[in-house]
Amino acid sequence: MIYLLKFLGVMTAMILADICWTYYFIKVEERKSLHAGIWSSLIIVFGMFSVINYVEDRTLTIAAIVGAFIGTYIAVEVKKRKEKKD
Repeated sequence: MIYLLKFLGVMTAMILADICWTYYFIKVEERKSLHAGIWSSLIIVFGMFSVINYVEDRTLTIAAIVGAFIGTYIAVEVKKRKEKKD
C-alpha cells in the first residue's frame, strides 16, 4: 500500500511539474516574466518531490515517465481548447 501511494505521489508530482513546464514555456514566449518565474518555481517544487522519491527507488521512474506524459498532454489539450473558445 505504501508503494502504491509513493507511485501515485510521484506520478501526480510529475503531472503537475509537466503542466508547469508547458505553461512556463507559454509565458516565456508571451514575455511575461513574473508569470514565467512563478511557473519556474513550481517546476522545482514538484520536480524535487519526484526526484527525491525515484532516486530512492528506481522503479518509481515508471511513475515519473507516465506522469510526464499525462501532464504535458493535459496542459496542451487545455491550451488548445481555450484557444478555440477565444
